[in-house]
Amino acid sequence: MKVRVLGCSGGIGGSHRRTTSMLVDDDLLIDAGTGVADLSLAELAVIDHVFLTHSHLDHIASLPLLVDSVSDLRDKPLTVYATAATLAIIGKHIFNWVIWPDFRVIPSPEEAVMRYRSIALGQSVRLGGRTITALPAEHTVPAVGYQLDSGSGSLVFTGDTTINDAFWPVVNSIANLRFLLIETAFPNHERRLAEVSKHLCPSMLATELTKLTIAAEVYVSHLKPGQSELTMAEIESCAGSFKPRMLQHNQVFEF
Repeated sequence: MKVRVLGCSGGIGGSHRRTTSMLVDDDLLIDAGTGVADLSLAELAVIDHVFLTHSHLDHIASLPLLVDSVSDLRDKPLTVYATAATLAIIGKHIFNWVIWPDFRVIPSPEEAVMRYRSIALGQSVRLGGRTITALPAEHTVPAVGYQLDSGSGSLVFTGDTTINDAFWPVVNSIANLRFLLIETAFPNHERRLAEVSKHLCPSMLATELTKLTIAAEVYVSHLKPGQSELTMAEIESCAGSFKPRMLQHNQVFEF
């Protein structure tokens, strides 16, 4: 599997800040933040599957425009995978004919250009030798993370989450884990905001990483613009033994 980070920032601004999305091989997205907009029309047209971690705007912003842009270039529907709760949210608040058309019935329910597929916590979807499994996350809306398993290696993405004891036993059971992408949205002086919004700050990240019992390369996502250097310095200070690195726009993982 090849995973390209289209966006991993907690905000926008400048040529390197895009919100969360990852392109897997050439046909699958994990989340659909603003980074998706950097893809060419030809690249967008071959995306068949979108797995959403949750319904927040920075993770779905490009999805409505993606579906619209490629609707006449495809001969099969774009499949959107998420929990039933997340699908209900985007159906009610985005694809509702008020904010955006409901592409599940365009041009007709029988020939729709988009379809939903519900995925439950712990459930795996196998696509062309790749296995995508929904993992526990703890956020202000229903949310999951994902394990991407090629058979020979795995990458785990936490999505947006906070202190989450249910997550670590699952991760520690992944024998072929190579990469862990974990969020840290706020610096330590905003710990209260991190707690209320169910994100992590460096001191919380350090506590969470003590629950990781297997070896993996750790990368930090969702850093807020203007505070990324401070947050990474604090991470190095309190979680340095795990050697977390800042996830980069356009970084590529192969496993």
